[in-house]
Amino acid sequence: MSPDLLPPVAPDVTAGLVEALSPRLRKRLDAGIAKLATRPVTREGDTVRIAVDDDTDLELHAPGGSVTSADAIRCGCLLAPDCLHRAAAASAAPIAEDAEDTDTDTDTDTDTDTRTGTGTPDGTAHDGIAPTGPPSAGNPTVGASGNSPDGAFGSAPAAPDGDTSVTAHGRTRTRTPLDAPGGPSRRQGDAVAAPPVPETVPPAQLDAARAVFDAAAAVLEAGTDGSGAVVQAALLRAAHTARLAGLPRIAASAVSVVNGTRAARTADPAHRLAALAEALRTVLGMAHRLPFATGADLAELRGTVRMPYTPDGSLRLYGLFSEPVLTTTGYAGAVTWTTDAEGRLYTVSDVAPGGPGRATGAADRTVRIGDTALTHRELSRAGLAVSGATVSPTGRLGAGAGVRAVRASGAEWTAEPLDRLWTVPVAEQVARALGGGHDLLFLDVTLGGAVRGSTGDDLLAECDGLAVRLATAHDDPALPYRDNLRLLSAVGGTRLRVVARLVPGPLPRALLLAAGHPSSPGTRLDLGLDRLQHADLPAAAAPVAAEAPQADEAPLHLLRRRVHQAVSGGRRVLAFPDSGAGDGGRLRSVGLATAADLLDELRSAAADRSRDAFGRLLPADPGRFARAWLASAVYTDEVERALCAAAWGAPH
Repeated sequence: MSPDLLPPVAPDVTAGLVEALSPRLRKRLDAGIAKLATRPVTREGDTVRIAVDDDTDLELHAPGGSVTSADAIRCGCLLAPDCLHRAAAASAAPIAEDAEDTDTDTDTDTDTDTRTGTGTPDGTAHDGIAPTGPPSAGNPTVGASGNSPDGAFGSAPAAPDGDTSVTAHGRTRTRTPLDAPGGPSRRQGDAVAAPPVPETVPPAQLDAARAVFDAAAAVLEAGTDGSGAVVQAALLRAAHTARLAGLPRIAASAVSVVNGTRAARTADPAHRLAALAEALRTVLGMAHRLPFATGADLAELRGTVRMPYTPDGSLRLYGLFSEPVLTTTGYAGAVTWTTDAEGRLYTVSDVAPGGPGRATGAADRTVRIGDTALTHRELSRAGLAVSGATVSPTGRLGAGAGVRAVRASGAEWTAEPLDRLWTVPVAEQVARALGGGHDLLFLDVTLGGAVRGSTGDDLLAECDGLAVRLATAHDDPALPYRDNLRLLSAVGGTRLRVVARLVPGPLPRALLLAAGHPSSPGTRLDLGLDRLQHADLPAAAAPVAAEAPQADEAPLHLLRRRVHQAVSGGRRVLAFPDSGAGDGGRLRSVGLATAADLLDELRSAAADRSRDAFGRLLPADPGRFARAWLASAVYTDEVERALCAAAWGAPH
């Protein structure tokens, strides 16, 4: 049985079924999931049937595409409904999004908030989009209720010279303060308005954040090896509580940790330990910061369930490239990047539940904007004229009923207005990406050869005097990224214009997304969709092995390695006496005293097990270990960003 054959199950359903098990059955739950995975599965309409044995069937009813109640999972065994099979099936099935998070009505100009991690169950934007620049007409920045980020949930920030409000028709109205020139005079005895009181976190949200922190700390305590279905269900219950309390961003991040843990335990080829560590750092960090947050910071931590779209008038867009989307949580599709004449980026996406087949096939689907018949593949090389456009804060184009779009002419990468994207200095592009803008890099490179990287062979290229490693954007064999990268390594010395995504790290590294054709000037390739052939290469092309320049790299990996070890093995792997005993001294010898102190605290927290008067071990303090791990993870991330900026020559 493959989990892809099962319908998604709501987090609260899985948590409720696991919590209803007796302690004896909870101990057998992981074995029950493994046994159930070997049983045959059949689907009839909205019903999925699992043959538990020759005489017993387990049915999952998903009339809306997902299981939303415990009664929809029925088992025919004698112990039902208190049997192990129902909880095992729910724990093995994918995690469903809440119904309120999915935007199925394209006439509403709303969409799932990819900034807050609710766009996909893994907690990231399903199209990998970051905000495309500072607030502007085409890229407004909004808070939790569509207002300016300086206010929280509808409160407007105080203005020094007057109070600006928005009328019901969207017009701004400025009230002149008392005693200001041209304003009314304050009479004696008039009441003076008190300054606005910053909004604080209500008790329900504090309790929900604490529950998420404790549940995520339990996952970290046990590591992926020990975080079975019971530990995962506790985090799913905390995520559901956070969503009900009005914390959709924290809830989505918690679900992403569960998805990552499942991928690690099932040996999913797409699992990446660094991605799971980042998900844990995100959810622990947000839950830790929430009690102290106010104003805009509080609104950001809360997040929004739906992304607001704002009118942006008429747009003339030019296609840049398309990239496939394939997540470990069962979502797939394509995203097409476009730009206007001023260099602002906009995206058109088509992402839905599916696998590699949908990721490669979505490029030939018609884009869902207006009446245009363009496919994503065609749009990446053509243009689009849009009237009545609506745009999200991340630059995503809305597809409401009032939006009209027709095909228009495109432009070459070397022609205006696309050429201006490549004229921006590389250091400035990297600084923008590290500062919260979009993470795309538009580079003119001279290809070298293949060099060994951390996840396989990289393509070494020269860009403005820097030796840049161009890596594979996705490892799935159904996508042609790796094959195309291998063929491009055979055309060393070729000058190409490429689009890549920045990978923060101590060395200049980026994921290669699109490139010009090596032997056909004016032709460009979407490296995740188009497949290069040997016939496309110059006649004398042959694989070239390049030698990467030696870099004097700070030994930050000594701390990063322990951070990742804790995620996979839990507290116990850092509690051994010889676990990184000499790493602290090595870090101090190169001036990383803070990293050494954090590593010492992490090891101390892992080994902190007191005993009572009878010599019995007392329960460990998972909170201290989680806080020590979080401090190390945040420090590592910030130092890596600083090292990345230095490697690219960008200010930080």
